Amino acid sequence: MMTDTACFTLEIADHIAHLRLNRPEKANSMIPEFWTEFPEAIDKISADADARVIVISAEGKHFCSGMDISVFMQGALDADEANPHVSAEAFRHKVHALQETFTSLERARQPVLIAAQGGVVGGAVDLVTAADCRYASEDAFFCIQETAIGMTADVGTFPRLAKVIPEGWARQMSYTAERVPAAKAKEIGLVNEVYPDAEALLDGVMGVARKIAAHSPLAVTGCKRMITYARDHTTSDALDYIGVWNAGMLRPEDIRESYVAKSEGRAPEFAPLKRLKGGL
Repeated sequence: MMTDTACFTLEIADHIAHLRLNRPEKANSMIPEFWTEFPEAIDKISADADARVIVISAEGKHFCSGMDISVFMQGALDADEANPHVSAEAFRHKVHALQETFTSLERARQPVLIAAQGGVVGGAVDLVTAADCRYASEDAFFCIQETAIGMTADVGTFPRLAKVIPEGWARQMSYTAERVPAAKAKEIGLVNEVYPDAEALLDGVMGVARKIAAHSPLAVTGCKRMITYARDHTTSDALDYIGVWNAGMLRPEDIRESYVAKSEGRAPEFAPLKRLKGGL
């Protein structure tokens, strides 16, 4: 299945959903359409359950240059001098709507893998930190550009970045707006692996995606849910939740199929996640 939008192409094949940002001439900046098209696509992939893993990559030299200036021009920063507090309240809702765009990645039942080359700038850092795993080419760099243009990043960087990398590095990246190259990003844990170029990068990430897609979808979505829950809760709460999860959703048939398939020298066949009617 192939889908084209103003901001990306989406193909689902062999249980892998590949969403590719497709505005390379504009460094894949996030235009107004992006903020509705992207979460709609991710929510649909999650609900339909045809895919078992999501890969996000980009065409061109750069992965993404962040929020396009046109988003700011559509009333986001409009001020009402007579009613500044009313304007501030409306702006808060605007920000929450933008934040939901990337929260959709955490909400998705499937793991999300990022394949990033070139610049990962501004809002793109918000995007990649909401994913499960990040991979980069040697020419990639990561930059919290918002600080350099006089604002504090507000679409998701801070709640997530400091849980992905050491706090000191999250602070340095935020305060300085410096470019962190791929090698340093791997050293501090921002990316899992660095590849020589964009082609090797996508090949490597697709290899990881195929490994994920070969496992029980129910087991994998359980892993994602547990890791995210454990990140945001105490160890005691997370232990309790995994007990409740497996009490209700451990599937003996998948365990049996794993062993039988191995003994028979074949790939296991697992039941897909159930499609959610009406979306999420």
